[in-house]
Amino acid sequence: MSRVLKLDNNRIVTVVSPNDVNKVITENDAEMDRRAREAVKSAINRAKICNKPIAKYDKINKKAYIETPEGKIKYVR
Repeated sequence: MSRVLKLDNNRIVTVVSPNDVNKVITENDAEMDRRAREAVKSAINRAKICNKPIAKYDKINKKAYIETPEGKIKYVR
């Protein structure tokens, strides 16, 4: 099932459920999505290796936070 959202500046975004991906998203778009996911995983892995903090999102508390290399969590206001 897809949903269409209208943003404040009159832009329209279509949110596609995982079940409808093949019906809505082209093969080229799906490939681009896979590459983007892998790029994000690579960037997070590189940040961990370099002992840099990583920004994350807590879905339960609905807040962004920073996780330090030591494992400490600091919520962003």
